Amino acid sequence: MRFRLTDDQRTLRRGVREVLAKRFGRDALRAAVDSGTLDRGLWRELGRAGFFALRLPEADGGAGLGLPEAVLAFEEAGRVLLPGPLVATHLAAGRIPGAGRGEAVVSAVTGELVEWLDAADVVEGDATGAEPVRSVDPLTPLHRLPAGRARTTGTAQATGTAHATAGTGWADATDAVAVTAVLLTAAEQLGSAGRTTELAARYACDREQFGSPIGAFQAVKHLCADMLVRVEVARAAVYAAAVTGDPVDVAAAKLLADEAAVRGARDCLQVYGGMGFTWEADVHLHLKRAWVRAERGMTARAAEEVCAAGLRPDAAAHSE
Repeated sequence: MRFRLTDDQRTLRRGVREVLAKRFGRDALRAAVDSGTLDRGLWRELGRAGFFALRLPEADGGAGLGLPEAVLAFEEAGRVLLPGPLVATHLAAGRIPGAGRGEAVVSAVTGELVEWLDAADVVEGDATGAEPVRSVDPLTPLHRLPAGRARTTGTAQATGTAHATAGTGWADATDAVAVTAVLLTAAEQLGSAGRTTELAARYACDREQFGSPIGAFQAVKHLCADMLVRVEVARAAVYAAAVTGDPVDVAAAKLLADEAAVRGARDCLQVYGGMGFTWEADVHLHLKRAWVRAERGMTARAAEEVCAAGLRPDAAAHSE
């Protein structure tokens, strides 16, 4: 099976990147960090560009595209750290009025947490009594449900196609919406991992020590090479899962994308050295967002359980 992008898909990815570069550059990113609020103008612009209605049929005002195209768009969103409940609003398009056009901000209860609760026009799930908590990511405000109120979906013992997605916040693991939510989060992680790899390689070429670029040193070369390998492996897994839609493939993609995003950001910090730990550098923002996304939809432990269940000799029999 080949996963080479079509001309239309490459055009879509380029178009999304251009829109985001124009509307959400570094100045806008820093403004979002400082304000901690959602830019409604940007949200509506994303809606007009078709970001949320990408998979809706044309008859319903959408672009009529598929999951692979949505993955490409969310990869670009992850690359620039675009804030907001993107996944929840995208999944609500066609069900909640205004979501597809960017006129409504939709959040969702995910396990015991709710992202962007105060900014949301609609919350899917019961968020009654949720209290604000300090988020490690300044671009992702969080609320926590009262003790004992966390919603849990799925179990680690599921087999066949009924795989575990504990804490997704959307139905159960057999629901295509829950599986899609996990995959789109993996796509965001992939975009962030790709971006930190670019940042590390660029800094390694620009920064000099002892009269040579630090990228000439073997230790730095290894860090950058390992980052690139993790990104490409994760990209293959995410793109494949977008084509197959299989829950096991999606779990594997999330596991690999989380690793690429978190470890990539950490390695990028190493390449940057002391500069990487400063507030002025953007690397720490990628790491903090990667930490938050790694707990959204499907944790590493849950993903490992799903993959293990899919490898059981009787898994095929259960799925028939």
